[in-house]
Amino acid sequence: MAPAPQEGADPHLGPGGMGPRGRRGPASLLATAPGPCLLLLFCVPLSAGCPQSCQCPEHAGALAVHCSARGLQEIPRDIPAEAVLLKLDANRISHVPNGAFQHLQQLRELDLSQNAIETIGPAAFSGLAGGLRLLDLSHNRIRRVPKDALGKLSARIRLSHNPLHCECALQQALWELKLDPDSVHDIACHTSVQEEFVGKPLIQALDAGVSFCGVHHKTTDVAMLVTMFGWFAMVITYIVYYVRHNQEDTRRHLEYLKSLPSAPSPREPGGPGP
Repeated sequence: MAPAPQEGADPHLGPGGMGPRGRRGPASLLATAPGPCLLLLFCVPLSAGCPQSCQCPEHAGALAVHCSARGLQEIPRDIPAEAVLLKLDANRISHVPNGAFQHLQQLRELDLSQNAIETIGPAAFSGLAGGLRLLDLSHNRIRRVPKDALGKLSARIRLSHNPLHCECALQQALWELKLDPDSVHDIACHTSVQEEFVGKPLIQALDAGVSFCGVHHKTTDVAMLVTMFGWFAMVITYIVYYVRHNQEDTRRHLEYLKSLPSAPSPREPGGPGP
């Protein structure tokens, strides 16, 4: 004789919470699940947003993403949108593409130092203009500063220890940037349009009144003067040739006239007859 079902029990469940085919119901699974399994269910969503091989600790009560020295060759695409600090230093990143951080509206510090960055897209830091406070691009392979990419940022920028080429374009770009005062004196000319400044601090040269744009303008002015002098010399040569040629023609014409026989003079009227 089968035992009567207990009061309040689900008539579709068998004894011990078993289902009609011997499977346990949801309530029995939760009741008998070990403690670590429940902990795992609650912990997985918290770490799912962190990029692989990176760490995402709290930083001053906010989210930080540490991807330092991970051998990365490109910027991860799954960085959490709520990150306020992103460390990508000591990797092998060579290019910063357009829109690489456009979803990181809360980002305040971005560390890209000690990479192999050579090129930066003109819209690489789009979306960061309002909130970013520090951008570290030191110890890379940047030769020319991308004014389009950095000019709109209000962040302090570190550019020290890059093989910069000192020229007019670099000088104009630096006028629009907010350089980090702690590292500005470490910005040096790796190459330069003026060889005497190779290996010397760029800021020291600019503070002394050196203008790389002046060298460009001076070169242009000299080229214009040389061109104008060339045209002037050509005009003078043509005029001299024209005058000498006309003089020779005039001399020959006079000699021809002198060689002609003279005409007999007419007799005066009223003179003696024959």
